[in-house]
Amino acid sequence: MEEQQQKKSINMGIDDGEEFFAHETSINFNPTQFILDFRCITPRIDPRSSQVPFVHLKHNLVMVDPWHAKEILRVLTNSLENYEKQFGKIEQPKAVKKFLDKQKKAVKETTEKTQTPSYLG
Repeated sequence: MEEQQQKKSINMGIDDGEEFFAHETSINFNPTQFILDFRCITPRIDPRSSQVPFVHLKHNLVMVDPWHAKEILRVLTNSLENYEKQFGKIEQPKAVKKFLDKQKKAVKETTEKTQTPSYLG
């Protein structure tokens, strides 16, 4: 009888989920958890309704307690350091730099054109 109890096994199913590319990420927290929201935003063309743009938003949430959030940070930092040792420093892509510079310039021009009322000093 003891031998039968020792030979118990567990059947387990694993749902790996889908691969997911995140274009955007946000992190929120409360006293007991961190919520990591990974989002993929894809514009779609619907031939039945060409006048109304359609955007498909898909997101995955990961909720962890504060200690696990800190562990994720430690593991990610370590992984990034190892990546840069092997492949070189990770830098912002030129296209992103160009876009951000263009955005800053547009904001500056808009700010310069805007008249501030004299009562604000």
